[in-house]
Amino acid sequence: MSKSVKSIYVTRPFLPPLEEFQPYLEQIWETRQLTNNGPFHQQLEEKLCEYLGVQYISLFANGTLAMVTALQALRITGEVITTPFSFVATTHALWWNNIKPVFVDIEPETCTLDPDKIEAAITSLTTAILPVHVYGNPCKVDRIEEIAKRYGLKVLYDAAHTFGAKLKGRSLCDFGDMAVLSFHATKVFNTFEGGAIVCHSKEMKEHIDNLKNFGFQGETTVVTSGINAKMNEMQAAIGLLQLKYIDRLIDERKEIADTYREHLKNISGINFISDVKYMHHCYSYFPIFVEKEKYGLDRDALYEKLKENNIFGRRYFYPLISQFPTYRGLESALAGKMPVAERTAKEVICLPIYPGLDKRVIKEICSML
Repeated sequence: MSKSVKSIYVTRPFLPPLEEFQPYLEQIWETRQLTNNGPFHQQLEEKLCEYLGVQYISLFANGTLAMVTALQALRITGEVITTPFSFVATTHALWWNNIKPVFVDIEPETCTLDPDKIEAAITSLTTAILPVHVYGNPCKVDRIEEIAKRYGLKVLYDAAHTFGAKLKGRSLCDFGDMAVLSFHATKVFNTFEGGAIVCHSKEMKEHIDNLKNFGFQGETTVVTSGINAKMNEMQAAIGLLQLKYIDRLIDERKEIADTYREHLKNISGINFISDVKYMHHCYSYFPIFVEKEKYGLDRDALYEKLKENNIFGRRYFYPLISQFPTYRGLESALAGKMPVAERTAKEVICLPIYPGLDKRVIKEICSML
């Protein structure tokens, strides 16, 4: 692919036809209600509950604010066991709540938190487990729930990659005490920016709604020390439109993933994750893992070769969160303690995957590989 060819990035946000957005804008201009639980906000919460098959959902301005608030709502303190293989916002949310992250290794098959490593990391200060459904692949939810119940721990899932994903017919964001979603522009479902918390009771949803709105309950009563994390009407309106297309978009992502797998399956040293049994996947990302000894190039060299040809994949996630200056002084972050995560971070490249990606481009990427 020559330098004159348009650059291809790891993802590109889907936007519905502009003319379909116009009536929503006209209504916002007419009512002048821009935020504070407006009609589109209320509609989107209702529609998302229906689509995702969950009882209660609370919308947020972004996924990080949702995660910070979820930790507050669950009254998490002390130490939380989590993964180093995620976007850094997962752990930042703990840090902002004055919670100590305790990192444990991941499973090679799914890149998610390894349940076999959790119990050894539990101390008297542990109050919760924060696993991540990486690339939309499910954590071992049954094992994690079993451990959490045995030790009296909360479970808060980072479900940022799982919109539309189901395990045995149940939404992945319906597991745990809560799950946090991201509707960032790079996600399968986007509201430009945005996020949400899924919970399991009316009382908890009301508490979360108070927390995201300065703690207000009614016009003059403040019941808790909240923040401003509300989703606005513009974001909610685009979300309502996105829902019209989401099933088609996920189907397109599946076609792209299938094409990659078909063309890459016989390349020695290029590995990828197979679909998990009993899963309806959402195909958030398509990661490959480069074994230098078999392939002949290491991951970084291949990454640069692709960039030279205007293919901008992403080393997602690299470096590990535990290797950033803020966290690498923690005992659980010491080099060599998480060999699977360390190896995976050195081998991974996420290839371009998004609706509208030309099949010819996909095949050219495979030919380059």
